Amino acid sequence: MTGKITQEGINLSDTAVFGGLGLVLVLVLILPFVSKRVEHNIEVFLFVMGLVAAAISGVLGLELGGKVLREPIFISAAVLGAGLLFKIFMKHIRMGIHWLLDRMSVGVFAFALVVVLGLTSSIITAIIASLVLVEIVSVLNLPRRAEVTLDVIACFAIGLGAALTPIGEPLSTIAVSKLGESFWFLLRLIGPYAIPGVVVLGGYAAFRLRRQTRGRRKPLASGETGPEGRASQPAAPGDASENAPEATLATSREEETYHGVVFRALRVYLFVMALVLLGEGFRPVIDRFVIGLPSQILYWLNMTSAVLDNATLTAAEVSVRMSSLQVRSVLMGLLISGGMLIPGNIPNIISAGKLDIGSREWASIGVPLGLVVMAIYYVILFGL
Repeated sequence: MTGKITQEGINLSDTAVFGGLGLVLVLVLILPFVSKRVEHNIEVFLFVMGLVAAAISGVLGLELGGKVLREPIFISAAVLGAGLLFKIFMKHIRMGIHWLLDRMSVGVFAFALVVVLGLTSSIITAIIASLVLVEIVSVLNLPRRAEVTLDVIACFAIGLGAALTPIGEPLSTIAVSKLGESFWFLLRLIGPYAIPGVVVLGGYAAFRLRRQTRGRRKPLASGETGPEGRASQPAAPGDASENAPEATLATSREEETYHGVVFRALRVYLFVMALVLLGEGFRPVIDRFVIGLPSQILYWLNMTSAVLDNATLTAAEVSVRMSSLQVRSVLMGLLISGGMLIPGNIPNIISAGKLDIGSREWASIGVPLGLVVMAIYYVILFGL
């Protein structure tokens, strides 16, 4: 390649730019999986990689600096505000859950839970929706398989619903920022596809839980207080293999603290800053290799979101030069496949950590469900 990329007096050959950005991309894709230190400090790692990518592309400057500082404000403020409300009203939330459980079946409750959290996550943020989900699943006292099933399906719904506004999750924040669109752009673009999907997922959750619980909730853990203040009895010996692993979860899960709420908001701020830097830094790669791809290929290509956070891929792929169909294909592919494995989306990571869900447990439900949903949406997007 003989062309040059010139920015503020910096001359770099295309080969050097694409080679450097390719190395950054490989590091971003691999290091979080092979290094626990990187995985546990993913925001700092991505921020550094974003700075490197922006420097290689020659886009570092005051204009980008202002954008990096502005873009995370709304979603970080939403996470902070919703987190404080969640902490303050936690006792009332628990009482309300118990009140509802006494008046409806598990199947009906599962449907309402998935749909409500899925559709409101665009306002209360995917992070807060996943924390509410964990609290509710803990109170339900379901058998282990049913608990995991409900959590995985609900995270699919939260992932779809949270993308409808730029404050819902980092993916939508980055998409709106890179496209330079208005607050309601994503609701218009993918809302007609995402909202019915959330409702269908709610129905599927109700169907699965009815089969797995046969209309009954698992007995409360020994010594735990039920909705009417009554203590439960120890589990029968014959139930130990099924119930023992999760019997202590309700008491072992960490309580939310104000320090934790503030710290989480700061981490989200840094995470979005990193994604803005990555998105701007990878613009030469997007313009050269991604924009020309057919929408159908972009859709299936984004199944990589199952093992990579979909916000990171949004930062690397979405461009203002894409058509509406291309953007819709990219986002729907990312949103659906992001629920298949734990690393794919923030709600998965939060709920799996708090509910002690292993990668194999999640994959046994998430992968088959994700593949079916991907196929259905492919027919809807491209076949009809």
